[in-house]
Amino acid sequence: MIMTMTTKEREKTLERQGYHFVGTQKHSAVKTCLWLRRSIRGEGNCYKGEFYGINAHRCIQMTPSIFCNQMCLHCWRPLEAFTVGTEEEEVWVSAPVPVPVVWDAPDEIAEGCIKEQRRLISGFKGSEKTSKTAFEEASIPKHVAISLIGEPTLYPYLDELIQEFHSRGMTTFVVTNGTNPAVLRKINPSQLYLSLNAPDEAIYRIVSQADYWSRINESLNEMGRKKSRTRTRTRTRTVIRITCIEGLNMVNSEGYAELLKIANPDFIEVKAYMHIGYSRRRLSRESMPAHARVRDFAREIAEALTASGYVYTVTDESEISRVVLVS
Repeated sequence: MIMTMTTKEREKTLERQGYHFVGTQKHSAVKTCLWLRRSIRGEGNCYKGEFYGINAHRCIQMTPSIFCNQMCLHCWRPLEAFTVGTEEEEVWVSAPVPVPVVWDAPDEIAEGCIKEQRRLISGFKGSEKTSKTAFEEASIPKHVAISLIGEPTLYPYLDELIQEFHSRGMTTFVVTNGTNPAVLRKINPSQLYLSLNAPDEAIYRIVSQADYWSRINESLNEMGRKKSRTRTRTRTRTVIRITCIEGLNMVNSEGYAELLKIANPDFIEVKAYMHIGYSRRRLSRESMPAHARVRDFAREIAEALTASGYVYTVTDESEISRVVLVS
C-alpha cells in the first residue's frame, strides 16, 4: 500500500482545497471550478463549452473515488495522500463485495452531488455580478464531469452511477487513465475521455510513475470497439487527451499516431501541462509549453494520422486553456 496519510489527514487536505465530500463513506467529492464561477456571472465559459456545448454553470465536477493508482508528474493533486498500490486496486475493481472499504451506493452519490452543488452555488444568488438566468439554470445541473480527483474506474459501481445521472436527464463525461479496461467495456457515458500521456512505454513509466502500459493499450482497443459497435446519436463519444510536458513527452508524434489509430477517437485534445497545485513540487515552470507549441504539436499528430489514412485536422482551440482540438 502506498498511501501515507491517515483518513483524517486526507479528508482535511481535501477540505482545505475546497473539496466537499458526498456520501457517508467520504470517498466521493464535489468541487466548483473557476469556470463555473465565471459562467454564472456571464464572464465566459470553459473550453468544454466551446468544443462540446457544455455550460460550465450547469456542470457538476465530481469524483466517486478520491483514490488513484498512478502518480503522474503533472497531476496537481497531493499524490502522497490518495495513491493506492496494485493490490488494493485489483481487489477494489474485481471484488463482488468491495473491500477493504465500504462504498456508498450510486443513487446516494448522485443525489448527494446534486444537493451539494446547489448548496455550493447558493452564495452566488445575492451577488450583483450573478446572472439571474444563469443562476436559475445552475440550480438544475445538466452535466456531470466525473473527473475531479482520483481514478473513477476504481469505484466498483461506476456503470450504475452513470445510469443514475442519465436517469435524471443529465449527460456524463468520464475521464479515466485507462488502467481498468474491463470497466471501460461496461460503461457508456455521454463522453469518454482517456488520458494518453506518452507515445511509448518508456516515457509512460517516467510520466505516470506506474506500470500499466499493457492495460492502457487494451483500453485503447476497447475505445475503438466501443465506437464501432454503436453508430447511433446516443452512442458514447470518445476523446483522447494528451497532456503535453515540455522536455518530456512532446516527442514522437508518429508514436502517438500509432496509438491513436487503435482507439480511432472522435476527438483528440492536445493540452498543455499547467504549472499549478502539487505538480509544482515535481516539475518546473519551464515544463509548461506555450500555446503555439501545443498547436504545432497537435498539427504534427494530425498530419501523422492523416499520412496513415486516418483523416484528422485541427478544428478548434482555446488559447487561455492552452488546448487544441483535433477531430
